[in-house]
Amino acid sequence: MLVLSQSDVAEVCSFDAMLEVVADAFRAQGRGAVERPERPHFPVGKGRDDEEPPGTGLAMPAYIHGNDYYATKLASVFPGNEARGLPTVQAQLQLSDAETGTPAAYMAATHLTAVRTGCIAGLAARELAVEGPVRLGVVGAGAVARASTRAIAAATDLESVSVYSPSASKDAFAADLSGVADEVRAVDSAEAAVESATVVVTATTSETPVFDGEALEAGTLVVALGAYTPDMQEIDATTVRNAVRIFGDVPEEVAETGDMRDVGVDASAIVPFASVLSGEAGRESPSEILLVDSVGSAVLDAAAAEHVYEEAAATGVGREIEL
Repeated sequence: MLVLSQSDVAEVCSFDAMLEVVADAFRAQGRGAVERPERPHFPVGKGRDDEEPPGTGLAMPAYIHGNDYYATKLASVFPGNEARGLPTVQAQLQLSDAETGTPAAYMAATHLTAVRTGCIAGLAARELAVEGPVRLGVVGAGAVARASTRAIAAATDLESVSVYSPSASKDAFAADLSGVADEVRAVDSAEAAVESATVVVTATTSETPVFDGEALEAGTLVVALGAYTPDMQEIDATTVRNAVRIFGDVPEEVAETGDMRDVGVDASAIVPFASVLSGEAGRESPSEILLVDSVGSAVLDAAAAEHVYEEAAATGVGREIEL
């Protein structure tokens, strides 16, 4: 089997290519041409010295009909890792042959997860932002926030970026991504990040709303990427109520997050994001506030991992081993 390190994956994982890989995966999911078992997630570390479990473990299997491989990703979310200098989200993924079940590749999937998640923001901005250069407001400054910014830069005409995080990571973000737009700046509050933005991205592990919806201007597109459980919430009730249309990558799971729970939004009121990419739904007026809410889909991991594997095999990246 082929083993791919984090740097191997990054070497063959371009945003331009991955945007289309993720778009195709969404379309397949929209057609029902996928296998996506229920994703278990569970607290990790309970019973140790911590009063609360420090993290969450997840298992994410998926297969896209007709593909040569299926994927099983193991992921973890540990909010306290930023203070340790470690990624909040870490993941590994096994790709197996769809005909024989034989393992084909094992890869570090932390970077892959950030890129495929960031591509949701890139596709949303490409399809749903108001016309003209994008003014991006970002709340969160970790790997997913950075990947989202790069994906939006690859998919649109990105004019400016304002980023907020309560830690010094916002300054590192602004320095590292200084070349993606004419202006990339760290700001002192979430409201300062979202005001005057045409696109807002939230990429946090917050359990309470990260900005006041009253700060949004007419026509803003909000892309929420962090919350995936009932206890997690990035978006306030004002934003949800003011959104003319809500799109979700997996509507029935988005409806269970804290973003939707307090407002009582039912899954039937959430439009599948796949409908946007198939041309069945979208923006109808430049004044509409639109919300795209994502919990993450293993279907995107399966598509992204197969693309990475094929690119690596074709270019000689990675290391072959026998189990």
